[in-house]
Amino acid sequence: MNLLVSAMALLMACAAFVIYDLATFRDVITRNLSVQAQMLGSNSVAAIMFADPNSAESTLAALREAPTVVAAAVYSGDGKMFAAYRRDRAVPVPMTAETVGNELERHWYSAGTLKLVRRIFFQGQPMGFIFIESDLEALNSRLRRYLFISALVLLGSMAAASAASAALTDAVVKPISALAEAARAVALRKDCPVRVDTTGPLNELAMMGDAFNNMLDQIERRDRELLAARDHLELRVEQRTAELAAANKELESFSYSVSHDLRAPLRSIDGFSQALLEDYGDKFDAEARGHFERIRAATRRMGVLIDDLLNLAQVTRADMRREPVDLSAIARSVAADIRKSDGERRVECVIGDGIEAEGDPRLLRVVMDNLLRNAWKYTSKHPTARIEFGQTQMNGGRPVLFVRDDGAGFDPAYAGKLFGAFQRLHGAADFPGTGVGLATVHRILQRHGGRIWAEAEVEKGATFYFVV
Repeated sequence: MNLLVSAMALLMACAAFVIYDLATFRDVITRNLSVQAQMLGSNSVAAIMFADPNSAESTLAALREAPTVVAAAVYSGDGKMFAAYRRDRAVPVPMTAETVGNELERHWYSAGTLKLVRRIFFQGQPMGFIFIESDLEALNSRLRRYLFISALVLLGSMAAASAASAALTDAVVKPISALAEAARAVALRKDCPVRVDTTGPLNELAMMGDAFNNMLDQIERRDRELLAARDHLELRVEQRTAELAAANKELESFSYSVSHDLRAPLRSIDGFSQALLEDYGDKFDAEARGHFERIRAATRRMGVLIDDLLNLAQVTRADMRREPVDLSAIARSVAADIRKSDGERRVECVIGDGIEAEGDPRLLRVVMDNLLRNAWKYTSKHPTARIEFGQTQMNGGRPVLFVRDDGAGFDPAYAGKLFGAFQRLHGAADFPGTGVGLATVHRILQRHGGRIWAEAEVEKGATFYFVV
């Protein structure tokens, strides 16, 4: 790499120098040729005026002292040849002058020579033309010398760079190779017994080797700590597993107690209250009968709460089996069941086709039942309603499902409270319920690795988005 960089830099520098010098030298040749043409033209004015070609040829013969001039010629005002000079008889000379248009002179390169034509003036009047052709041997010779010098400089520099690289190999390359080999050995063996030899002069490479060895020491110490932590963690996991098993048994016992021990007293309270009303209702005044009715309503409400709590616990603990589920079919079935129980309402149900998800069919039916019944309930205050179940795409991720209604809606500031147990944003007198349905939906979707969120405006409806 060192040699390559050095060679490229030298080549670019030499090329730039040669190109610049050759361009400058060509300008010098052109200016010199122009000066010669001007002098020859001035000396040939008298010969042209007195029609003396011999005198013009004598003037041109002075070009023998200019070895670079190949040929020259003087032309009269009409462009015809008046006198000529040739360094070699084989060199052709144009019989007529090259036109220069409105310019004073014109030059061009042709077949390895430089040619120049210049007008001849006397007292501001055009008298004729002077033509000079010069070879480029001086330019070519200069180019050959530069190429030879550049080659010598390049070879010398490459030799010096090669010697410097060889001298630095022991000091730089070998320590780096040893460090790379040690890193490769650590990667292959998956342990850290290897160490880099850092004996020798104290320099950056030795400091790098010390840092590498310190890193390996830290990795070994970390591995020992991780092994100890793993053993401790396994013990803690076993303890926690035993504690969770015991807690599950206690939860099962509690569920059994709630379903049997609490329901029986509630049924007794409700039943005896009804019996008192039926047997002794004529002995109670209206206020007493109202109290008994409130007692019965409270017991029935507590029974519903107990059922909802048991359902929530069952959803959390139930075994799951994943399979493709046709949510569109489930939504249509749930909507039909709801419409049978409350068929007098004018509700438009729009169910998207082909909506599927991967999950537990029984639990996903609970999700759809809760969301669609919520939409049905919270549109009950409107004479007509529209409920929609569909699918959309957000930010290029997983498909997002939604249940949308145009009912009562809610204040968006309280959207974070929707999915907690017994959390309600409307009064029970307006919309009956226990506040457990959305908490159940939230837990089911969490078990599926999904989530649910809602957007709404008061009296403009609500949309529940969820990902399974």
